[in-house]
Amino acid sequence: MATAGPRCRQGGAAMASLAAAEPPAPRAASRSPALGPSRSGGERRSNAADAAQDTQSRSVDFDYIIALLGDSGSKDLEKEQLKTLKKVIKHFENGFPLKDVAQITDILNLCAERMCEQEAFTEPLCELIKLFGLPFQKRKSSDEANYSVEVSQSITHLAYLMSLESSQVRIQICKSVVNFFNTELPGKLLSGYQPTSPNYKIRMAEIGGLAEILVLSLKLVENQLTEKLWVLKALQHLSTSEESCEQMVHVQGASRLCLCLNGADPSGQLLFRSSDILWNLLEKASKEEVVYQLRSLECVHALKEAFLELVFGFRHCDHQLRNDLLVIATLLAESPAVPLIESGFAKILIVLATCTEVKLHNPLVKGFKLTYSYEDFEMKKLLFNIIAVLSKDPSAAQLLNESHVIPALLYYVKQNQRSGFPNWSAAQYEELQLHALAVLASVAPLLVDKYLSCHANTLLLAFLEWCMSQDTFFGGGNSFHGKGGRGTKIAQMRYSLRVLRSVVALYDDAVTNNLCDQGAISQLLDILKYAADKYKEKESIALLDIQADILFILSVLCEDDNDRKELFSCEGIGMLVSYLKMDPRKLCSDTGHNCLILSALDCLWSCVIGCFLAEESFIEKQGVFLLLDLLAIKDNNMCHIILGILVEFSDNPKTVLHMSIWKGKRGRTAANVLIQLWRQEEQDLGVKRDQYGKIVDTKRPLITSFQRQQKVIPLPASCPSFSINEVAESIRAKIYLLFCKLGFQNLPGLSAKDVATLAIIQHFIDFKIGEVWSEISAEIKEEFRPVTSDERTLKLISEVSEYTGRMVLGLQIEALERQHHQEIQEEKEIYKELQATQIKKEMINKSWKNFLAQTSNYEALKKAKMHQKTLIEASRSKAKIHDAPENSTDIPKLHTTSCTEGSSPVGECHLEQG
Repeated sequence: MATAGPRCRQGGAAMASLAAAEPPAPRAASRSPALGPSRSGGERRSNAADAAQDTQSRSVDFDYIIALLGDSGSKDLEKEQLKTLKKVIKHFENGFPLKDVAQITDILNLCAERMCEQEAFTEPLCELIKLFGLPFQKRKSSDEANYSVEVSQSITHLAYLMSLESSQVRIQICKSVVNFFNTELPGKLLSGYQPTSPNYKIRMAEIGGLAEILVLSLKLVENQLTEKLWVLKALQHLSTSEESCEQMVHVQGASRLCLCLNGADPSGQLLFRSSDILWNLLEKASKEEVVYQLRSLECVHALKEAFLELVFGFRHCDHQLRNDLLVIATLLAESPAVPLIESGFAKILIVLATCTEVKLHNPLVKGFKLTYSYEDFEMKKLLFNIIAVLSKDPSAAQLLNESHVIPALLYYVKQNQRSGFPNWSAAQYEELQLHALAVLASVAPLLVDKYLSCHANTLLLAFLEWCMSQDTFFGGGNSFHGKGGRGTKIAQMRYSLRVLRSVVALYDDAVTNNLCDQGAISQLLDILKYAADKYKEKESIALLDIQADILFILSVLCEDDNDRKELFSCEGIGMLVSYLKMDPRKLCSDTGHNCLILSALDCLWSCVIGCFLAEESFIEKQGVFLLLDLLAIKDNNMCHIILGILVEFSDNPKTVLHMSIWKGKRGRTAANVLIQLWRQEEQDLGVKRDQYGKIVDTKRPLITSFQRQQKVIPLPASCPSFSINEVAESIRAKIYLLFCKLGFQNLPGLSAKDVATLAIIQHFIDFKIGEVWSEISAEIKEEFRPVTSDERTLKLISEVSEYTGRMVLGLQIEALERQHHQEIQEEKEIYKELQATQIKKEMINKSWKNFLAQTSNYEALKKAKMHQKTLIEASRSKAKIHDAPENSTDIPKLHTTSCTEGSSPVGECHLEQG
């Protein structure tokens, strides 16, 4: 009968600590007759080949062995039990068949029970455990799946033997687990069997929860260094699997392993294996859960002490392990809940990061020496990175300030030298320089006062001047921050401007005044022109970022200051116009042009609008036309800001004139573009309109689908309602304001549908007022019952709003009918033209037929002649002139062919004889 595990007094309590419940028992032992000759002589089989394959397997009678081990008594019985166990071990010295694993597990558990009573059973138990490290053997390919439950439970039982208070047994279990990952095949196999697949045991270990049990067993070997190292070695192998890592995390494996970092171990294996497993947990399990387990002050202290021990180490492996722990510390620093500052670990890291740039005598780094090896170079970058991570936590500001981080980072804001700097090569120094600038962009906004006191703006402007100079320096462009800067100083320029952008974005007057007093506007415009010219030569993301950053900085510097706007307008407006002429196809690409044009529009709003001279210059350079060209693209990201700019510009009469005469593609006018944007906006907002653009809901013509879904929520007077918020969020109010400047009458290029939409736009403010009153009425009725006079007033307001809606609907219907009538008239005119053309064709055909008849039929020709004479006589005047000479029109002996006049190009002809 299978047992759940060894039952002995020494290991019972420890066993309970490994798991809350015992694993399921394996399949019961086979009840077939004994296979050994001493029991029954064997069972007759029909297939001789199968009998030969089972010869070795039949020599073990599991029922007999299990029954023997289950008995206890005399000394002779103990000898018999040990002798039998040795036979079993000898028989399966090359591995266990899958079909016998369940019985072997029973034997293993019984042997463990005997070991608790007799020390002599320790060696055979270890030998049996050792055989578990060999590959299992299968007869059929399907055996792996068929016996998967028994095998996984067997491995679970094996792990539970860690509860035995035997160092030899525990170490052997760990060795067997390590051998799971050994793909070397045994020298000899049972006849008719083959080894299981290499990863079979690992999969079964995952199913059996082996990693989880071994993590729990760390508590049992807490004071035994050798055993603990073997457990960690086994866990190190298991941590290469995601499933096993998840199991470790499930039993607080991260925190248990972290506390192992500082154990006394002269070999250093304890620290190495524990940190390696932590790495694997962070990579393969849930990083958030691992960090959550390491957030305790005890774990952070353990990590700090381990790091300090390695910082002052001299071996190459110490430096590598130090950097690994530094990465783990960085991941912990990203979580505000981790007490990195409270533990003092953050202070140590910051001091280490700045001690070589700022010479301060700090006892924390006494004895620390930078060797400038590759590992130290990596550590320097990691320390810079952890400063950037800590800068995201406002509580770290004081610590960063006290540690002189700003002066240390500004140390790198100086021109590079081709020969490199002391102890660092040129490539290494460039990488550190760019990294320092990137970190400075994160730290500077947190320490503005320190930033200004160190004259950082002056240093950065001088550094930017060097970036534009014709210096012989050529960037390597090998690092992450140096991307796109190979052979140039573009990377240095990019990150210097990013620092300026980060501090300018604070909208601090001290920062902006300091920059403007040093001529930053003119210098930034020169850099902008330089970057734009370089971009024309060779396009790159870095140059796009530089231009966008400069435009943002200029926007902040010039906002609300007309003197600065005038200074900007001298050269800046021409640059803005060039950006507005950008190819529209680039706006749809993912290369950053969309961000650049948005930055240019923002700069236009801040640096031009409000300054008369700047506005006049922009309009003279056809800026309004360019804005309308961009607006016609109908890019949702730009429509809001372009319409806002046009509204601001519309106070200038020249703007309205330019908008009136603008013509886009296919003859589109500004009014037509604005109306189409209105319709698109209403469609996006879910406003109800019919197919002709007419009002559907005359009570609330402007209501959106979102507003229809909202319930009545009483709001305080200081809180704007949905209707008011909608004015700021949508573009309809801006379009209405522009039409107020353009006018609502006699606008060219509008269809009947456009006119119908224009009627809604014209009464936008009336509808919006009615909508607000509707909300007020609903809120009042939600909480109170208005008095009669108030109710009458609210009803009157509602009726007025509805009347306006019906009136506009009537105007829309009238416009559409007028358009329909006009279309009918135009259709009639076209029909008349077609009819006249057809009649003319028929007359020409008839005349042609008559002509043919006269040329081929003499009688027809005579008849035409008579008709002609009749017409001539009818056309002559009947009154005679007295005493007038009579002249004959006939010419003697003259034969002519005369033609009658008509609509045909060839008249009716006949022969005359004079």
